[in-house]
Amino acid sequence: MFCNIPGKALGAILIAIFGAGITDVSALPLTPFRDEAQAQRHCPVDKVVWLDFRKGVYYAKGQKRYRQGFDGSFVCLNEARDSLYRRSLLGLR
Repeated sequence: MFCNIPGKALGAILIAIFGAGITDVSALPLTPFRDEAQAQRHCPVDKVVWLDFRKGVYYAKGQKRYRQGFDGSFVCLNEARDSLYRRSLLGLR
């Protein structure tokens, strides 16, 4: 595939291809918990939300789908927001 490209040119091409995908954005760690109390201990000054990984949304305590589903976990609200998960408006009271 790259047989006819000189070594330095090949290196420059590979740097251009793979280097273009590198950005200065660093994702903050998202720490999921199976238990609400564990999540609250992890973030004592933040609210705990139920994160639905499949739908990409989080539910606050009091919402209809809070603690429901097999594809979810408890996380800190700020971690969910920083990881670009969005708030669900379903079941807000």
